[in-house]
Amino acid sequence: MLTLLGFAMIATFLVLIMLKKMSPIAALVLIPALFCVFVGKGARLGDYVLDGVTGLAPTAAMLMFAIVYFGVMIDVGLFDPVVRGILKFCRADPLRIVVGTAVLAAIVSLDGDGSTTFMITVSAMYPLYKRLKMSLVVMTGVAAMANGVMNTLPWGGPTARAATALKLDASDIFVPMIPALAMGLLFVLALSYVLGRRERRRLGVLTLDDVLVEETEKEPVKEAETVLVGAGSGAGGTAKGSGPGGPAAGSGPGAHPADGSDESGQPEDDAFQSLDPHRATLRPRLYWFNAVLTVALLTAMIMEWLPIPVLFLLGAALALTVNYPHMPDQKARIAAHAENVLNVSGMVFAAAVFTGVLQGTGMVDHMATWLVDNIPAGLGPHMAVVTGVLSIPLTYFMSNDGFYFGILPVLAEAGQAHGVPAVEVARASIVGQPLHMSSPLVPAVYVLVGMAKVEFGDHTRFVVKWAALTSLVVLGAAVLFGIV
Repeated sequence: MLTLLGFAMIATFLVLIMLKKMSPIAALVLIPALFCVFVGKGARLGDYVLDGVTGLAPTAAMLMFAIVYFGVMIDVGLFDPVVRGILKFCRADPLRIVVGTAVLAAIVSLDGDGSTTFMITVSAMYPLYKRLKMSLVVMTGVAAMANGVMNTLPWGGPTARAATALKLDASDIFVPMIPALAMGLLFVLALSYVLGRRERRRLGVLTLDDVLVEETEKEPVKEAETVLVGAGSGAGGTAKGSGPGGPAAGSGPGAHPADGSDESGQPEDDAFQSLDPHRATLRPRLYWFNAVLTVALLTAMIMEWLPIPVLFLLGAALALTVNYPHMPDQKARIAAHAENVLNVSGMVFAAAVFTGVLQGTGMVDHMATWLVDNIPAGLGPHMAVVTGVLSIPLTYFMSNDGFYFGILPVLAEAGQAHGVPAVEVARASIVGQPLHMSSPLVPAVYVLVGMAKVEFGDHTRFVVKWAALTSLVVLGAAVLFGIV
């Protein structure tokens, strides 16, 4: 019964949010609460929720201060050179923009943190997608898949969990998987190319001149929408006044004439700005301080010198104090990113209700046992491949901790009984990460859809099929290369 109710709860949640019958926060809270009553454990609901909140509280704290930290770094202009380089490649070509999104997300993913990747990627690419009227779910889908492949880095989480659960060396899992993961990343880039061509056919091939002329011919409009929710004056992406009708549209400071050069005579490569080069929050004199601080922060995170929430708390406090020594400026920066912080932390704590009920009632254990028990005996010698296939849905419907510490040891034990080395099972277990990064139980995905202003249901409908296919490509390459 618990197995059936567990699958029913997950299916109900996915259907309601994909049909937009409920908001993700409401669905994450109300549906598990209702099913907890169905299970007959309504009296324990409070305990399950508190257990879930306790487990996710460090993640919520990390996301809160990470958003503030990287929001400030975007405000002060730390990522402007990277963004300009990507934009020079992308220009106003939808195909290049989609491919550039995948490349940028993959590069930034090297730090091992999904939230960081999504904040930087969306802040850089959102203005281009909006201005060219491109599909925003293409941006969120491509970014999530690229990050999902890169999430398998030893410091990204899944590989370390698999190594810990099976008492293996993380390098023995990850290094042999590099060719297969490279094929997965190449597939994401190829898919980005296909999606970009589709967007190009829909919108046509534009040039910077076309876009800028079109905008200058429009009637004056109200203040442009900020790229980051509540970004204020230049908090990142297109600052107020830098969107259509703002400076980048051909009026005010930094206006761009229709000939593709700005008033200072810069070439058209620099004319199409997504980050307002004149925003008041820039701190060019502190550029190298901010760069060193960010590198030190990421190094400390990778080396695990301190817990990640503590690192971002200290980093945010230091970044605010040095870049904005006056209290009114600090309050303005915090207020500029407050809505983003509230949206993401709210999602995390709502997800804690879902995971708390799923684990506390025992539904997730029964679902896992049912799946393992129903694996045909003839598949025993192929347990590594079976693990890879199962990792795709299981890491989507449950947390990485639940899968790697609860399910993987059982699968590895079954594989060893048929002569399959545990290390091969561990390698196969990480192939589901491209889909996992769009799971409703992954806090970082709410950063992605929140900043991109995309409905979670729309993102889910678009990305699930492509992310699952990416995972299968990685698994197929691992089998083909004899890795598993």
